[in-house]
Amino acid sequence: MLKTMPDLEVYKAMQYIGKISNLSIRGDILPARLPMGSLIISMVLVSTVLISPALAAPAVAQPAQGHDKHAAIQLPATTRTPKVSPYHVVSVQSRTREYFQSAWGVNNLQVHMTASGNLIRFSYGVTDPVRAMGLGDIHATPFMYGQRSHALLRIPVMEKVGQLRQSGVPVAGKEYWMVFSNKGSLVKPGDRVNVVIGSFHADGLLVE
Repeated sequence: MLKTMPDLEVYKAMQYIGKISNLSIRGDILPARLPMGSLIISMVLVSTVLISPALAAPAVAQPAQGHDKHAAIQLPATTRTPKVSPYHVVSVQSRTREYFQSAWGVNNLQVHMTASGNLIRFSYGVTDPVRAMGLGDIHATPFMYGQRSHALLRIPVMEKVGQLRQSGVPVAGKEYWMVFSNKGSLVKPGDRVNVVIGSFHADGLLVE
């Protein structure tokens, strides 16, 4: 492998070759004792200096290309598995049912609107007659409160019939009901209402 010449020697070699070229172009006769060995060596060294940068360029560019290939590789996205709670989730409705059964002896609380929309029917089932006696107490005045309209509905009183409600001693396994007046359709289907009968409170019942 040839060693790189200093800049001064390269310049002298190129100057020497230029002089010889000028002689040939003018038709002058070259000297008989021309140092051909020096001329050949000078030409080889000059060619090496001129060609070596071109040969070195691809070698420098290759690492850059290889770097681009590695940079283009993308790692696959990792997915996380959602954690599952080991505890049993109890819904609010199930806890509400348990409360009314244990505290008031009733279940299956429902609110339905009649076809005309002027009456709203509240019904419940009895599981414990002793605890459910407060809902059938004739001396307790029931009313229904509309959470959206803030309307206060009461049970209408009919002649010869009295209040539109069932009262008396409750029986386990039977369903009981009472009807509230909804004149003007202040409470609409889909609204939430509160039913109050003495100390009994059932809040947020859905009107169906």
